[in-house]
Amino acid sequence: MNTLAIPLGLAGLAQVWSLATSALGLPFELGQAFWLVAAVAWIWTVAVHVHRGTRTNQSFTHQLTHFAQGPLAALLPLAAMLLGADLHRTAPLAGTVLTLISMAAAAAFATWILSFWMRGDLPLESVHGGYFLPISAAGLVGALAAAQTGLDWLAVGSFAVGIVFWLVISVFFFLRLALRPAMPAPLVPTLAILVAPPAVASAAWLTISGGRPDHVFEGLTAMTVFMVLIQVMLLPRYRALPFSLGFWSFTFPAASVAALAITWAHLLQPAAWQAITVGVLAAATLLVVVIAAKSIRQLFATTRAARRQM
Repeated sequence: MNTLAIPLGLAGLAQVWSLATSALGLPFELGQAFWLVAAVAWIWTVAVHVHRGTRTNQSFTHQLTHFAQGPLAALLPLAAMLLGADLHRTAPLAGTVLTLISMAAAAAFATWILSFWMRGDLPLESVHGGYFLPISAAGLVGALAAAQTGLDWLAVGSFAVGIVFWLVISVFFFLRLALRPAMPAPLVPTLAILVAPPAVASAAWLTISGGRPDHVFEGLTAMTVFMVLIQVMLLPRYRALPFSLGFWSFTFPAASVAALAITWAHLLQPAAWQAITVGVLAAATLLVVVIAAKSIRQLFATTRAARRQM
């Protein structure tokens, strides 16, 4: 299910482009082109997983309760929330409906998987960065999407849920990292998710507060910076990993940080802030393009290998 990170990563990049084009006074349609790519990727990903689901012997419930893969299912409604918030800009009713449906789906999945975890069968070593997705990330991304669609009451409630479970899951996650064996290589990229909650929470709170930066926004930004510094320390570990589709786990956290950096640059407008914005935008775009190119190359290589075995 790590391929579900593809549409979310593309939606995160589209968010960065929307912020950058707005700050730099570029055409609105430029950012919308990236949202279109993200929407197509979301539809394609759903179609592929539905097709594969009909050809597997494992039930859908079994896949959702898998300790490693199950939490990643939350990636689909997360991306749909962001798509709904963007759609609200051009089609308010359709965007609001999509946002509400996505948030309802995320809430249903969050409560269901939390009740599953509460049965007492969850081994601590199975916890990874993806465990932030169903409740914490869903709450914070939902808060951002709801605020952007004008649903302030829903945004505040979703923000509260996201913050509380960010703290709760963080406790279990750091206990797992400290007290259990090292994560297997395919799950190591999920460590990048650590930067997403404070970065998204910062954007959500700024939107909820009407675009006025306050101490809460500054505090969440400081948490984001600290988490980014942790990622810098993890770079040698990331570089040692062989490439896999799990690398898409890097894209949305990186886009979230890039979006926050562009927001701060626009708010403070220091010297050469436009150049800073362009540089951040280019870095986020390059990361996604490189991962996408390597993913396509790996797909072709896998297909050729499968044909040779036939």
